[in-house]
Amino acid sequence: MTAFPPDAPLGRLIAAPMRPGRLTWIGLRPARHAEMTTPDEAQLIAQTGVAGDRYRTTRNGARQVTLIAVEDLAAIAAFLGRDSVAPELLRRNLVTSGINLAALKAQRFRIGNATLEASGDCAPCSKMEETFGLGGYNAVRGRGGITARILESGTVRIGDPVERV
Repeated sequence: MTAFPPDAPLGRLIAAPMRPGRLTWIGLRPARHAEMTTPDEAQLIAQTGVAGDRYRTTRNGARQVTLIAVEDLAAIAAFLGRDSVAPELLRRNLVTSGINLAALKAQRFRIGNATLEASGDCAPCSKMEETFGLGGYNAVRGRGGITARILESGTVRIGDPVERV
């Protein structure tokens, strides 16, 4: 991710105020291919991952938590000709609404009392063809959300604001 000087025109636009969003859904993957659990709150553990989720890192990896916007789920559904797409099908950890996750790239943000830093795009995998049928991978391209590192541990709850810090 490219950082722009804060005094450059694009740097000023990127740093401009943005409306906060909300956390609308939490999903945990207890094991590979296991059905996801959907608690009302979760513990985000700094430099590691989400408590109760199968993916944990000991090397402060870039994919400690995955996020997708409900607006992107609606777009994916439209691309597939469906009324909706359940977040469990994409196996992301957190679903947000009202905030453009792409605008958080290389930015720090807060959900609940946890602080995160966007670390990259959450690209679709070939399993999307199996999940959604022919064209599933391309329906998710560019709409798969973001990955983030957890900088400060904390609890996140459905309804918490999602805001850049």
